[in-house]
Amino acid sequence: MSTKTALAAAILISASAAGGCGPHEAPADPAHLAEVEARHAARIERLRDETGWLTLVGLHPLRDGANTVGSAADAGARLPTAAPARLGVVTADATGYSFEAAAGADVRRIVGGDTLAVTSVAMAPDIPGPPTVLRSGSLLFHVIVRGGRGFLRVKDRESEVRRGFTGIERFPVGGRWRVTARLEPHVPPRGVMVPDVLGNLEESPSPGTLVFTLEGRECRLTPVGGPGEELFIVFADATSGGETYGGGRFLSADPPRPDGTVVLDFNLATNPPCAFTPYATCPLPPQGNTLPVAVRAGEKTWGRH
Repeated sequence: MSTKTALAAAILISASAAGGCGPHEAPADPAHLAEVEARHAARIERLRDETGWLTLVGLHPLRDGANTVGSAADAGARLPTAAPARLGVVTADATGYSFEAAAGADVRRIVGGDTLAVTSVAMAPDIPGPPTVLRSGSLLFHVIVRGGRGFLRVKDRESEVRRGFTGIERFPVGGRWRVTARLEPHVPPRGVMVPDVLGNLEESPSPGTLVFTLEGRECRLTPVGGPGEELFIVFADATSGGETYGGGRFLSADPPRPDGTVVLDFNLATNPPCAFTPYATCPLPPQGNTLPVAVRAGEKTWGRH
């Protein structure tokens, strides 16, 4: 038995012991199971990274003019108590965003793998990006723009969520949740309107609608993606708000094949960042992206958000 085959078999035994197969579910193909487990392990490592979603601790609207930043109760952008009472000021005006550090504050700009001490600096937002990222102690912060509004995003590498994270419960991997869809192109070409948790509604490029059969029902989902790009799908289903996160889940897929088909593997469905923190700005399922079936595949709900 090859090392790869032995690993796949061990994973299959482990998964069966943890949850077994669902009703009428045949055992997962070892190679498919190994692929799903490897991708999930990589996702967990990204979440645990010191800049991952588990570190997000603040999202502060930036009004025009000066916005104080610090742990003081009257700070416009209030930081965790471990931060200085007055760290500095973010100014938003017609020219963009800038930061000026308070006297004696140790603030550094992250440039590649290095950090540079700063007293004042222009802050490029995340759109079009990349943003200017500043650091103070365990905190990282930068400007993001959503719906034309600026926000200060704050991360803490020592956040309680990151330190206490032990993983995400999932449904057993099942072959019936990997299906082939056909792409029905939009005629005429058009985008898809995607809402988010802040109440914004923005148009994103979309190649068409994916049509497939799941649990004996015809289903349709509209993905986001430009020509030749990976497809990104935000969807809800009959488990949303119960077994899975109420704001829907994410699923990615390879670009359409030359014959217009796309493989959708719902075993790879993941929670959006909003499942881990109330400070994310997640997209929600577009109109029509709620499936009429219970998709018991992929990640289950996590925490209490």
